[in-house]
This record gives sequence, structure tokens and C-alpha cells, in this order.
Amino acid sequence: MIAQPSQAIPENALPQASELCRRPATDLVRMIARRQVSVAEVAAAFLDRIEQVNGAVNAIVSLRDRHDILAEAAEADAALARGASPGPLFGLPIAIKDLALTKGLRTTFGSRIFAEFVPNEDDFFVERMREAGAIIIGKTNVPEFGLGSQTYNEVFGPTRNAFDQCLTSGGSSGGAAAALALNMLPLADGSDFCGSLRNPAAFNNIFGFRPSQGRVPAGPQPEMFVAQMGVEGPMARNVADLALLLGVQAGYDPRAPLSLDGGFPGPAEPRDRGQPWRVAWLGDLGGDLPMEDGILDLCEAALHRAEAGPFRVEPFVPDIDFERLWWAFIALRQSTSGAALKVYYDNPGQRDLLKPEAIWEIEGALGLTAVQVYAASTVRSGWYKAVLGLFERHDLLALPTAQVFPFDAAIHWPTEIAGRAMDSYHRWMEVTAFATLAGCPAISVPVGFDARGRPMGMQLIGRPRGDAAVLGAAASYEQVCAIVAGV
Repeated sequence: MIAQPSQAIPENALPQASELCRRPATDLVRMIARRQVSVAEVAAAFLDRIEQVNGAVNAIVSLRDRHDILAEAAEADAALARGASPGPLFGLPIAIKDLALTKGLRTTFGSRIFAEFVPNEDDFFVERMREAGAIIIGKTNVPEFGLGSQTYNEVFGPTRNAFDQCLTSGGSSGGAAAALALNMLPLADGSDFCGSLRNPAAFNNIFGFRPSQGRVPAGPQPEMFVAQMGVEGPMARNVADLALLLGVQAGYDPRAPLSLDGGFPGPAEPRDRGQPWRVAWLGDLGGDLPMEDGILDLCEAALHRAEAGPFRVEPFVPDIDFERLWWAFIALRQSTSGAALKVYYDNPGQRDLLKPEAIWEIEGALGLTAVQVYAASTVRSGWYKAVLGLFERHDLLALPTAQVFPFDAAIHWPTEIAGRAMDSYHRWMEVTAFATLAGCPAISVPVGFDARGRPMGMQLIGRPRGDAAVLGAAASYEQVCAIVAGV
């Protein structure tokens, strides 16, 4: 069983949630459909929980009026009583990450530029969640424009860790992760470019899944063919709940021309020892990645426990120029994310509202040539080919999810790890870039806590488009290691 932080939780530990709020989302959907509990009861329980603990962590923002939410819940109960067929998320109260458009509900992107912006349309995956019966109750907090794995902004302030409110929740899906860990939401969406679904999951002891490139249709957005390294995906307290939400989010949409056909069939069943998962443990890439003390130990101990089940682990370091790979990541990120933000940089009234990390991305984009972007894409393509070669021998690649434990919420980003200086605001997240560059599905699974009660996670990375296999492996890991996620 993965260790829980018994005496390690500090004096600011928060009260326990009700039994209803701690139930898996799959249970709640089933109970609502069978009318064992009403949608109004579920909504009220989660709203009570938000009132109880959100003030300590600031995870949920732009919360709708309680009366309006309960009125929508009552309408759902009435529709069910009339014989309506419930969708896969019917009656679940969910808050959407504040980087995604929500029709009629304030969407700020964590930026003062959009502090009062109310969209007239939904992101495609939000549209699908509504159609599946979810009740959108508010938003989850993010860093400005999702830049960095530390959730703070000048609109709503910082989001704090579920286990220690002196620490960061990570990001950019930090609000979602903290809300899930504290049972304020049954499910949450997130997005991931440089680990934004995975890192906050690790920092809050939950599961975060980055789907394959194109699995969840992206948009609406002005550019539809180049910016493919960022993806949308699910976060949850267990693997079955991840699959539930991904099943709603995934599938081709003609408005997103590079989205994948076929939807998502759900996770494979956990394997038995007769059909083991062959895991390549990449660790710190032979010393290439600096790690805070204790992270590798937690991951290796978790892998050792997993070997009691259907996992066979061997250390492995790919023969690759990791520094050049990181250069390619930076160039491709600046050429898309930085270029997309340039419109605010060019506006004299808005440039001063951008945080330094946004300026860094934009000015990096301004210095790039087409030849450099092509060279970066070529490096990325070489990494993709190398990863395909790795999967001829292995089923999964394993890496720590983060290179540091959750850190002081007052610090914007770690400037050094193990004595090595970080040369950008996201260099300390480099460990998450490898799955991003290859377009591979990757899940962060909990591995336990250090002596100070700080959570950590480990990435399990699968073949491109092998999403079901990765979730199947995570289900096996969850079962063998007896994972208890959240607080």
C-alpha cells in the first residue's frame, strides 16, 4: 500500500469530507441514474464541501450562485423523473479549468486582461461535458495563461496545496488538482503542455492523465494545425473515473482537423502476473536531470511494490542528446505559445499586464527564424522515432512526475535543484517534456509522501495512441499498490 502522510500532515490539515463527496464519480453517476440519491443532494453536498475548505486553498473560482446551481440540479432531477436517459456525467457538479471557454461563465485565463471576460461559446470538450449531463458550477484556478507549474495570478491569487497550505498546488491545473484532492469535485478537467495535468496531480496525490496528441479535440482556437503539443485531459482520484471523463472528452470533431477518430473505449482490465507490463525505468536519465533528494527513492520503492503484480522493471537510459531535445521543446513552445500571446505584447495598454514568463515566451518567439523552428521539429521527429524503438522492447516508460517536491507557495518557481541552476521558469519541469514531444499518453500515479508529508507522483508513458493500455497499466498499479488518492 502506498504510504499515507499520517502524522506528517501539519496543523493546518482540513476537515474530512462527507461520505457522498468521497465516493467515486462512477458510483455517483450510478446512484443518480438509479435514483438512490438526487442530483440536488449531490450538488448540495459538494457546495457545502466547497464552502467548508475552498477558503483555505483557493482552488475554485468564479463559483456560480448556489441558488442557481441547485435550481439546475432540481431541473435535472425532474427530467430524470420524467424518464430522461441520463448521460455519462449526468448530475455531476464540475468546475472547468479557467483556461477553457465556458459559455456565460467568466473565463479569465488567470490574466487581468480578461478579468471580466464572459465567453459566448464553450470549448469543444466543455460542450461535450454539458451534453453528457454535467452541471458546470464554476472554474478552477490557473497561473496566468497557464504558464508555469505554480498556480497564482493577479486576478484570484494563489492556489495552495491540499496537504499543506504553505505549499504550492502545482499547475497549471493546480486548482483542479487541489479541488479533487480535497473532495470539492468528483472529477476535473485539465490541460497539459509541460506537465500541467501530471505535475499538480503528483503534488496533490491524485491521478492526472495526458492523452495522446489529438485524442481530445482542441478548440475553438484561431490556429488549428501547428499547436499540437498542448492537450486537454482528465484528472481524478481513481483510474475508472479518469476513463469516465476521457470517454466524454475524446473523439473526432471536424472543427478540430487533427483530432483522432474513434473516441475512447475505456481502460483495459488490470493484468495478472502471467502477462506482465515491461517497464523501462528512466529515473533521472543517468544524471542528466537534477532531482530533489527523496524523489527517486519514492518512485523506485513504488516500482518495487508494483513488481508484486504484473510489472517487470529494468533501469534504462535512452541514447539521446537530452540538452538538444530541451532546446527543441523551448523553440516549439515559443513558436506557438509565445506567438499566440504576441497580440497582447503589441498592445501598449496590455503589455504591462503580462507577467515576466509571458514576456519571455513572446520575446523568444520574436527571435526565432523559420529555419530554427523547422530544425526543432526535426529534433522532435528524431525523438519520436527513438521512442517507437523503445516500445519495441518495453510496454511503458517510467519517470518521476516532478524534479522537486511541492515548494513554498510564495516562490514563483525553483531557481535551482540539487545545486544546479534552472535557466528558465519551467526548466525544473523538464522531466515532463519527453512525453509531450513524442505525443505519447502519460499518466501521473501517486507514489507516496516524503518525511515532511509532501506528495509525489510517477509518470507511466505508453505508445502513441496507446491510451487504453496506459490506463490499463495504471489500473493494475492502482490495484497492486492499493492506492488511496486525495486527502
